[in-house]
Amino acid sequence: MEPTGPTVLLYNPLSTTPGKQRLPMSLLSIARVIEGDYTPEIIDGNLIDDVATHIIERARATKAKLLGVTVMPGPQLRQAIAVSKVVKAAVPEMAIVWGGYFPTHFGDIVVQSGYVDYAVEGQGEPAFRKLVDTIHHGGSLAEVPGLVWQNGSVTQNPRAPMVPLDNLPLFPYHRVNMADYRGRSYLGNAVLSHHSSFGCPFSCSFCAVVRMVNQRWLPESPERVETVMDILANKYGANGMEFHDMDFFIREDRVAEISDRMERFGLTWWGLGRVDTLSNYSDATWQKMKQSGCKMIFMGAESGSDETLKLMNKGGKSGTERTLYVAERMAKLGIVPEFSFVLGNPPDPMADIDCTIQFIRKLKKINPAVELILYIYTPVPHDRSELLQAAKALGFQFPQTLDEWSDPSWETFSLRRDPETPFFKDKARRKVRDFESVVNAYYPTVTDMRLRGYMRNALRGLSTIRYKMEWYAWPYELKALQRLIQYRRPETTGF
Repeated sequence: MEPTGPTVLLYNPLSTTPGKQRLPMSLLSIARVIEGDYTPEIIDGNLIDDVATHIIERARATKAKLLGVTVMPGPQLRQAIAVSKVVKAAVPEMAIVWGGYFPTHFGDIVVQSGYVDYAVEGQGEPAFRKLVDTIHHGGSLAEVPGLVWQNGSVTQNPRAPMVPLDNLPLFPYHRVNMADYRGRSYLGNAVLSHHSSFGCPFSCSFCAVVRMVNQRWLPESPERVETVMDILANKYGANGMEFHDMDFFIREDRVAEISDRMERFGLTWWGLGRVDTLSNYSDATWQKMKQSGCKMIFMGAESGSDETLKLMNKGGKSGTERTLYVAERMAKLGIVPEFSFVLGNPPDPMADIDCTIQFIRKLKKINPAVELILYIYTPVPHDRSELLQAAKALGFQFPQTLDEWSDPSWETFSLRRDPETPFFKDKARRKVRDFESVVNAYYPTVTDMRLRGYMRNALRGLSTIRYKMEWYAWPYELKALQRLIQYRRPETTGF
């Protein structure tokens, strides 16, 4: 039975991978806590050309009092700013609230913009439900947990205790057209996604998740994960699954039990984890993961230097050795490791790049199937490590207004490929991207199923001398070939 309560509009801005729609899980998360008493209407900016006009039309048609927006830095932020401005000008009586990664870090900047009324920090479910009730039925904004709002000056309400996920309803999948979100990738031709936990207990210095959850981790029980997999596989036809948890592999016993319960669905799956955690898993658990359909795991290797890993609070002593160990172990199991690296860390970006390039060469020799995601160091606002202090000393600072954040250069910064920070010179940027072109040609990605054998042979053949002689500069011939065959880097193929 359809709920008859007031409509609440929920807007998911354009993602970082146009054409690859993932379930708007952040919106489904808050929709589930108002479902039944209100009518949540999800508007996906990935599926609508003129999203501002659509929101205005729906706001006027439904007389909605509130628009909830989930906001990540990058393309999402730029579209959220532009759309929020237009919507607020056209429907000033409708309140706009932002939640998610960006407003958790910059809530004061958000509510000082003049076109966003509220921001929510941290876990959104309890705050959003309270805000919706307050706007529709009255009450004090001071009692809305985690709310950032204008009360003469910017006010930040204390956060509510985090809510265990098993205490929340399941996602209201009927609120979206699930067929729009069944993707095709290395995992299968009907790939869906799920968050089986919220948060992370670690405090990596470069990770923005730390401020969102204050080192808390809330997992769904294996029983609940099994229930969700049953729905996604048997009701919505999924044959592949992406677990977009901030860290899926925190507890080995939980992963082992989930693997046992998933085996009956015949799904192939992918998740995110830490090298140091996975290096301690038993052979029995690795076998369970393999049998349950685990096909690929993303891990932040981050650096080829143990000293840099220590600064990042990511592995420290013998961290690089653990990365090599996990890569070798996964090669024997036939599970593809996907490692991200952060290159160009201050105070000496060029030396840091050289160190990590040599480590990547060693890693590829151990396991040629390793997928590489090469990021360039970009500061995060909560970072108290020497890395951020060094960046500030070299002239870096964050924007001070929301309009400044809308500049295209900050979208580039947020994607962590060519951030244009004052300490990262063009010579260093070119070195990272030139090496990326050479290593991707010599070891073509295994996740792009369009690459035929002759394409892989052509890439390998043309790059052999360069890779073996470590001649990375100006690989125009490789870049031309990669454009010709439409080579897609691992991070653009759907993971």
